[in-house]
Amino acid sequence: MVDCIFCKIINGEIPSSKVYEDELVYAFEDINPSAPVHVLIVPKEHIASLEEMDERHTSLIGHLHLVASKIAKERKIDESGYRFLTNVGKDGGQSVFHLHYHLLGGRTLQWPPG
Repeated sequence: MVDCIFCKIINGEIPSSKVYEDELVYAFEDINPSAPVHVLIVPKEHIASLEEMDERHTSLIGHLHLVASKIAKERKIDESGYRFLTNVGKDGGQSVFHLHYHLLGGRTLQWPPG
């Protein structure tokens, strides 16, 4: 996708603080963190939102969760707890229309979030 900021980050056109990368996923530090640990986990395939996913993406969804768990362990938030979420659509708070998950932790998180 030509104008997608996350596609540009994945392709190295925009710098980022890489946390993790494999053939399916790119993870990097959020530039406006909402918690001491705030990592964005993004599939390399451009998918605008969760609503565009279907059965073809089943293994990708599982992989995203495993990557989140791995990063949580590396950041030592796995035992205290963390939040792993995605925003869907404008009313859901999605501001970048490339599917991405937020991994948040390192402090007590409040509920409801907003």
